Amino acid sequence: MKMSGNTILITGGGTGIGLAFAERFIQAGNTVIATGRREQVLEEAKKKCPGLITRVSDLDDEAERIALFDWTTANYPAVNVLVNNAGIQQRFNVLRADAGNNWGDLRKEISTNIEAPFHLSLLFAPHFAAQAEAAIINVTSGLAFTPFAIAPIYSASKAALHSFTMSLRHQLSGTSVEVIEVAPPAVNTDLGGTGLHVHGEPLDAFADGIFKGLEEGRQEIGYGTSEARLRMSRDDIDQYAAQMYQATKGMI
Repeated sequence: MKMSGNTILITGGGTGIGLAFAERFIQAGNTVIATGRREQVLEEAKKKCPGLITRVSDLDDEAERIALFDWTTANYPAVNVLVNNAGIQQRFNVLRADAGNNWGDLRKEISTNIEAPFHLSLLFAPHFAAQAEAAIINVTSGLAFTPFAIAPIYSASKAALHSFTMSLRHQLSGTSVEVIEVAPPAVNTDLGGTGLHVHGEPLDAFADGIFKGLEEGRQEIGYGTSEARLRMSRDDIDQYAAQMYQATKGMI
């Protein structure tokens, strides 16, 4: 994708990976809109990242996704890049999940990680196809390929987004829209809760690595341990997933 002169919408753009991407895109000469659920978080993001445009939106809600699309295309008709970055990760033991009482929280992980990027991609794709150059960037995970058994919904949702991204790429291959997948490893952010990913890849190094992949025109971009997982054999996937579970099952 071209790296400057775009108008870019980033979901979950107020913190973590989304904000790191926003900072780099602005520095490269793009107009960037960040959306998220929490107004205070977005206000703090604007202080850290001068020039950032923000919009409060709860992507769990279908009507708010449509409103976000309508607002963005009306106010920024040149929008040509969507970064589906927002995500929720919950770790739990399925025998103690109490789904009868807690399904609302578990369902939100599905709606945020699957429904939102699917819906937004379908909303924006026709608008983007009318642009000279455009891109949809879906942020999946290394866990799309090697599931983390103690985060089963998160892993499954990212696998679904990976599959959807492949289909989207084929369907849009005859248009101006590039479809790019970014598959992070564990990165030192607050995903899933403060302190869970402190041993992950440093955020700035990760973001710089992903931007190098974007500059090179790659369609699937991993980093660190996730790079090899993009092309693992089935036997290697099974072994890796089992090893991760044995190392972490005491955490739930």
